[in-house]
This record gives sequence, C-alpha cells and structure tokens, in this order.
Amino acid sequence: MAKSLSLFFPCYNEEQNIEKTVTRAVSVLGRMFDNYEIIVVDDGSRDRTGAIVTKIAAMYPEVRLVKHEQNLGYGAALRSGIFSARYDLVCFSDGDGQFNMEEIAKFLPLIENYDLVLGYRMERQDPWYRVLNAWLYRAGVNLLFNLGVKDIDCAFKMFHREIFSRIEIESNGAVASAEMLIKAKKLGYRFAEVGVTHLPREHGEPTGAKLKVIFKAFSELLKLWRRLA
Repeated sequence: MAKSLSLFFPCYNEEQNIEKTVTRAVSVLGRMFDNYEIIVVDDGSRDRTGAIVTKIAAMYPEVRLVKHEQNLGYGAALRSGIFSARYDLVCFSDGDGQFNMEEIAKFLPLIENYDLVLGYRMERQDPWYRVLNAWLYRAGVNLLFNLGVKDIDCAFKMFHREIFSRIEIESNGAVASAEMLIKAKKLGYRFAEVGVTHLPREHGEPTGAKLKVIFKAFSELLKLWRRLA
C-alpha cells in the first residue's frame, strides 16, 4: 500500500456528478493509501456543487472544499488544487466522473521512476467534434512545441508536487495543461504515459465543448507560443 496521496477535482457546475465522483474516490483511496485527502476545487459554480461537497466533507474528514467565489478558469483551479495539496504525491481528475479511480493503481508503479504520469484516453467517450477538436489542438501543440504527448488534456494525471516549486502555471484557461507539460519538458522532467478508461458523461454539459471556449483555447495557445518561444 502506498503511503499518501492528495487527489483533487477541479470542477464547475457539477452538482449532478460531484457526489458520486467523490464518494467513489473515498472508497477507492481508502483501500489503496495509508493517508489520503480529496480536495474539490469549486471554481465559482453557480449551482449546488459547493453545498454538496460541504455535506460530503462533514461525513468524511478526508474531503475538503476549496472554493473560488467567482469563475477564474481551469488554470486557476489547477493552481489551487496543487498548492492546497498536503502530500508530495498528487493526482487530479475532473469532477464529472468520466474516469475510473481504481486505475490510479496503474500510475503508482510508474511514478516511482518518473516525475509525471499522464493518462491517455484509450477509447474517448465524447462526441466526434470534441475528438476532432482535441486532435487539432494536439497537432497544434506538437507543431509549436514538439511536446509529443498522446492526450494533452486528459484530466487524469499524477505528479510529485515538488516540481511546482519550479513550474508556474500562468494560464487561466484551457491551455493550462499544455503549459504545465511544456514547461516540465523544458526543465527536463520525465513523463510516462498510461492508457486509461474513459467513461460516458452521465449528467451535464462539458464547458470545453462550447465554440467560444475552443476558439479561446487556440488563441491562448498562440499567446503561449509567443511567451515561451
């Protein structure tokens, strides 16, 4: 059994998914780790996400809520999760319940020898247009930065928290994951990749499917290239 893990879920308006996601994680981590914590970063949700997490935290002391009073963006939620983590080994996933937390077991042997372990969705359970957008985005990142990662925005990653003493995520929007990986590669940190199961979303709509978000992501990617080139 591994010693300890901080798991966090960045989320926005996930009242229909968050209780099931967190309680499943409690069940899994309790069997896998001596010490663990589950942090939900509520990025200014306008629904009952925060209230539901508060209720869960009253039942499980390992669960706690970090709340943004307004929606600050995915990058800001990642920063809050990382810097709220108490343990060196950190994992994050989305609050929509599209990943099987049992598969954290796949990451653990790899994280002993690598700085970051990156999940990639083996059979992505998303509409065709989201899969196409992801392919175009990955092609853009690899063209501009030669990153060479299979699934940049897969929201199932594990890393050693200490690397963020050298990496600063400046982006607030959708390019935050790419920025994190690009900077990690530039600093010589080592990646491993592992295939993970992707489950259909049961409730709600992903914000990343909106055209406004997609166009903004590509715009931010170009700004990131100008900043880091």
